[in-house]
Amino acid sequence: MLEKKDIDLEKAVLIGVITKEQDADQSKEYLDELEFLTYTAGGEVLKRFTQKMDMPNPKTFIGKGKMEDVRQFIEDNNVGTAIFDDELSAAQERNISKILECKVLDRTNLILDIFAQRAQTSYARTQVELAQCEYLLPRLKGMWTHLERQKGGIGMRGPGETEIETDRRIVRDRITLLKDKIKTIDKQMSVQRGNRGKMVRVALVGYTNVGKSTLMNVISKSKVFAENKLFATLDTTVRKVVIQNLPFLLSDTVGFIRKLPTQLVESFKSTLDEVREADLLLHIVDISHPNFEEHIESVNKILGEIDGADKPTIMVFNKIDAYQAEPYDETDLILERTKAHYSLTEWKNTWMHRVGKNNALFISALNKQNINEFKKRVYDEVREIHVTRFPYNHFLYPDYEEES
Repeated sequence: MLEKKDIDLEKAVLIGVITKEQDADQSKEYLDELEFLTYTAGGEVLKRFTQKMDMPNPKTFIGKGKMEDVRQFIEDNNVGTAIFDDELSAAQERNISKILECKVLDRTNLILDIFAQRAQTSYARTQVELAQCEYLLPRLKGMWTHLERQKGGIGMRGPGETEIETDRRIVRDRITLLKDKIKTIDKQMSVQRGNRGKMVRVALVGYTNVGKSTLMNVISKSKVFAENKLFATLDTTVRKVVIQNLPFLLSDTVGFIRKLPTQLVESFKSTLDEVREADLLLHIVDISHPNFEEHIESVNKILGEIDGADKPTIMVFNKIDAYQAEPYDETDLILERTKAHYSLTEWKNTWMHRVGKNNALFISALNKQNINEFKKRVYDEVREIHVTRFPYNHFLYPDYEEES
């Protein structure tokens, strides 16, 4: 269960569907993630609703009977927010709002809200506002009275609550202005990257909440913000790191997530320039998560969208201290043995073994398990890139010496 330290958490219910493309197990997994997103945004989930159907209802996402169940529960428990696991159309959102008479959000809106909370720098805030404006533009019709009635809370930060009077023309003008502002900052950041010289660049990539910032803190001896919540890091952090006597640049990037809103992928593409321009990617994976293989696929998909899929990559399986295989009784003739029952040793002998020699590492950044092995692997790879770039420097960087 999620630990709820906050006093005034916003009451919410979650709604998802089970379809031909999304079976019951996947639906549960997505709703687990949606609950974590809700918690990160400052909400408390009181109940989940799921319905099995061929495809979502084009008018109300779920069926009439299930919608009445949701409405009754919201009324009986004074729930203020209904959150849907998939993106709702403008028409669906309006129809559902009339029935439930509460704030209605979809997964995209929820993620945008978390980004609005987490954005610390002017650049991140500009990117988030651009994504929010692009999300709101097709939903302006009949939306402002709904927002005006609800006042703040989850999903109401940013332009939604401060520009109630906005019409399409003003929003389009704002989008143009924000895009111009981002272009200007991009040019400045490009100059900064150019001023770093030809140092080898290494980028941490991975699903959100896999421990990238914790790992960066360990190997760069810096204090990057790390928290057990989704999207703790939005702004790309770059540090100069020295392993033994070999210097290189290490960047920590925003975490990825399944069903990442298109608007965010577009507006944060410039932030991910650090990934595009990296010489080496460290793909961090939370191996203790039951669906880490799906997380890997999601990250690889987004890397493909930002032209980062062909980079030299080391797979780093983090949180081995938290990994627990499900118990399996060989005498049980009914229970089928699956990947959930694999030990770490068995996992290492699956496709991970075929990733390449030393290209799959198993560590715990929190407990610093196998960090020496990790540092040696990164040192060897960075050294090879550096020597290729500066052949006359090869004698400066001997083989890695084990740290005591």
